[in-house]
Amino acid sequence: VAGTLLIALYYKMPFREAFVLALLMNTKGLTEMVVLNVGKDQKKSKQVLDDQLFATMVVVAVLVTGMITPIVVAIYKPARGFITHKRRTIQRSTRSAELRVLTCIHTTRNVPSVINLLEISNLTKKFHIAVYVLQLVELTGRASAMLIVHNTHRVGKPAIYKTQVQSEQIINSFENLQQHVTGLSIHPLTAIIPYSTMHEDICNLAEDERVTFIILPFHKQQAVDGGMEATNPVLRNINQNVLANAPCSVGILIDRGLGGLTRVAVSQISRNIAVLFFGGPDDREALSYAWRMARHPDVSLTVFRFLPGEDAVKPKRNYDNFTNGRSNLNIVTETETERLYDDKYITDFRLQNVSDETIVYTEKFINNAEETVVAVRSMENIHDLYIVGRGQGMISLHIASLNDWSECPELGAIGDLLASSDSATTISVLVVQQYVGGSHGDGLRTPDSQLTNNYDNLQNDTLPPSTSKGDSSPFHLGRINNNNNNKSWNL
Repeated sequence: VAGTLLIALYYKMPFREAFVLALLMNTKGLTEMVVLNVGKDQKKSKQVLDDQLFATMVVVAVLVTGMITPIVVAIYKPARGFITHKRRTIQRSTRSAELRVLTCIHTTRNVPSVINLLEISNLTKKFHIAVYVLQLVELTGRASAMLIVHNTHRVGKPAIYKTQVQSEQIINSFENLQQHVTGLSIHPLTAIIPYSTMHEDICNLAEDERVTFIILPFHKQQAVDGGMEATNPVLRNINQNVLANAPCSVGILIDRGLGGLTRVAVSQISRNIAVLFFGGPDDREALSYAWRMARHPDVSLTVFRFLPGEDAVKPKRNYDNFTNGRSNLNIVTETETERLYDDKYITDFRLQNVSDETIVYTEKFINNAEETVVAVRSMENIHDLYIVGRGQGMISLHIASLNDWSECPELGAIGDLLASSDSATTISVLVVQQYVGGSHGDGLRTPDSQLTNNYDNLQNDTLPPSTSKGDSSPFHLGRINNNNNNKSWNL
């Protein structure tokens, strides 16, 4: 142990990884047992080990190996060892740079929706996307886990096993997309691993390939009657663990018809995408991805921004009350800061799309959770795809009570509302979580705003004044429609 540890430290390996390596190098396996048996079975004149020494060494080997496993599991958490990156988000990435996407596939039913989502993501020579297609297969029996890197230009061989057949179908589907669409490169892989560590392999691959966005299939799929049923409940735990440990932004794709069209049909039909923007880093990331998709000639985009109305409950500054160790004053300040970032990002979005007739910006004023539900329900079956933020870290009083009724908290309040089984909608939903350089908690840490350090810098930026019901918008771009609590602009 000491020798391996010293050598690893000499080559600048972190102490924790060096210590784990030293422990693993000290484990005894089948080879050591064979060597001990050879030493014991020699003739008495050449015998190296007697029965007593042989038994002692076997017992020691078993004890040491048995102790090392729980120690390594306790001290080594590979999914938590990622380096914090500044540009592992769509919002922060350069628009002309290659976007690296990791899409996870469990069954062939996940393929059509992912392909259609990628095809309307504005794939051109200028806006290139590298897609790492990871087929996830449960490891059964006593076989060893493995990661298979497929060659897209391989010579076909007959598939023997069920896993091989599925892999061939998945690879062929994405190869067909690559051949008919410019600006797309496909890198197919198959991971045969246990469910318990599947999220670690997803995160490790995303880290190694410098992925910006991970697309996960929802653990429920649409049934014949239109409802949502869980195909494999274990997949929900995988999604939750990836959300908690991913080194980049993550999206959960809820397929309710997006994969129902063939590739040819998708290219002939105009797609209407809607973004429900309540505010916060996740919603800004959702708008960033939708903004990229809006450049597609067959895609129209509608952005619904939900703002508090005149009768909405306003957070009060309280210097005495503390919740979970954080004062209400800090919560209010963080919310106000995020609102400033939202206003600035929305303003940039509107200014850069002022001449685009396929993009519509609408403001909806709501006072409570009930009005939020009514507003969202009123838009059902109008669009082809909803893109929403997960909403973690953003304090919004008019949707806070919706969290108490969520069936799937990993989708956030609005994502869960759109994906619920009692919803009459047949529209697919993409729920986006922005990478914040650490686990999601109650704090509002975002890659584009360190609240304590950058707040003063934000004050110097040119920001639009906050709007409320009855106030004029900072920019009147194009045609304005006023209807009760709604304002819309054709940019």
